[in-house]
Amino acid sequence: MTEDQQESRPLDALDAREAEKKAARARIEHQQTWVDLQIRQAMERGDFDNLPGAGKPIEGLGETYDPEWWLKKLVEREHIAVLPPALQLRKDDAELEGRLDDLGSEKEARTFIEEFNARVIRARYTPVDGPPLITMPRDVEATLEGWRERRAARRRTTPAAPADSSGPSPARPRWWRRTR
Repeated sequence: MTEDQQESRPLDALDAREAEKKAARARIEHQQTWVDLQIRQAMERGDFDNLPGAGKPIEGLGETYDPEWWLKKLVEREHIAVLPPALQLRKDDAELEGRLDDLGSEKEARTFIEEFNARVIRARYTPVDGPPLITMPRDVEATLEGWRERRAARRRTTPAAPADSSGPSPARPRWWRRTR
């Protein structure tokens, strides 16, 4: 390579970087213009008219500023409860039979109980934050037996579908049989 070619190469690289920076600035300016245009058009169409909370002060900006006001509002709005693991397990233990009754099969119920027991055992071997863990794992077979008894009792008390007084309905042909 000649000396002129070696000197022009770094200048070309500098020019290319400078051109990239200029192009990036132009894209940003163009983007800001585009966003402003979209907002202006939406205002003209009336998309921002009659929004909920229009003309009302923003909640959470009281006399003292709390940087986590939005998080507190989210927890309140979505009814999110965050409990220490020991209390969450106590709550889950108290609700376990009700949650089991919503399940349709014994396999689902067994899996649910086993997952609960795994969480209890995992919590036993984890350092405790908050109150002590007093929840014990459930006996899977005894809990399933109670689930079976409750399910049988619900089936006995569920009223049968009323019979149609117009007489027995004709048997429907099976889907695999052809009618001729």
